[in-house]
Amino acid sequence: MNAISFFTGAGGLDLGIQSAGFDIKLALEIEPIYCETLVMNNHHNVRQGNIMDYNGERVREEAGLLPGEEIDLVVGGSPCQSFSTAGKRQAFTDPRGQAMLHYADLVNELQPKFFLLENVKGFLSAALRHRPINQRGQDFPPLEPDEMPGSALQYLLNRIGNYNVTTNIVNAANYGVPQKRERVFIIGVRNDLNINYAFPMQTHNENGTDGLLRWRTFRQVFENLNNDNHTYVNYSAERLHYMRMIPRGGGNWRDLPTEIVRQAMGGAYNSGGGKVGFYRRIQLNSPAPTLLTSPAQKSTNLGHPLEDRPLSIEEYLAIQEFPEGYQVCGTLSQKYTQIGNAVPVRLATVIGQSIANSIRVLQTV
Repeated sequence: MNAISFFTGAGGLDLGIQSAGFDIKLALEIEPIYCETLVMNNHHNVRQGNIMDYNGERVREEAGLLPGEEIDLVVGGSPCQSFSTAGKRQAFTDPRGQAMLHYADLVNELQPKFFLLENVKGFLSAALRHRPINQRGQDFPPLEPDEMPGSALQYLLNRIGNYNVTTNIVNAANYGVPQKRERVFIIGVRNDLNINYAFPMQTHNENGTDGLLRWRTFRQVFENLNNDNHTYVNYSAERLHYMRMIPRGGGNWRDLPTEIVRQAMGGAYNSGGGKVGFYRRIQLNSPAPTLLTSPAQKSTNLGHPLEDRPLSIEEYLAIQEFPEGYQVCGTLSQKYTQIGNAVPVRLATVIGQSIANSIRVLQTV
């Protein structure tokens, strides 16, 4: 089975798809340093370029497909910033959102049997045109159809057209990944194939009930990591001072006396929101939280549960379940970003296998 990969990143999604039995004929990635990572790890046919510069003919040519050769699967973890609830939610007016639309256009042109698109949960509720919260309510006109939650997804699906689409929010921990990472997966199967695709059944849950396995924890990662040399960003002296007060094994600023918290958090103390990421040691006996592109920012700290430091590059790779020895190129910041943005390899494998099984059924009919 063949596949085309767009927005390839550091290769997490591709590794899983390959493990599921797909031959990736073309991997397209815009960032040069990400391409260096892919090439360093012997990824096949990596092209550095902008998806906006590609049409179906160029994709087929660079993938080395024969005339009339059908594509089994097109995958992509498109940039998420234009749909994130933490951003400006510019949707498809943002260049990164436009790249997602072009992905849809390429799916239409290439007509693969399946396509897979991964993004943040916020994409499901994103509006095609975002109206600021302070301009809503009884003193303002009702929301227009393109301002309604979910209108961005509907616009995208209407643009793709000839596919039966299944959408699901997937928690990676429910499939054995030691990370509580929730992302939306959009999987389409071409209408003429008459397949009702279903997401794979989860294999794990928090407590190991109902015949499922218990979530895998950071402790299991920590105990099985065969590496004593860790690469990580250092805390400032002030941050380190307060992080040393957080209980070992997991906790955050809420575990400190009020007078200490006021000193540590400054003006953020009276700000809104849950502030769960401030001065946080992740829980040793739970899956890691969603890995972020920087583990040492003030509001998104991913502190080691036992040591006085953020999570390391090596721990990031292990949590995302990249194969042992996987190399990531670039600066320390670029490495965190590449790994943090990746699809966990195990999750990609499970979903890839479910698609592969559907294709194999077609081949036997």
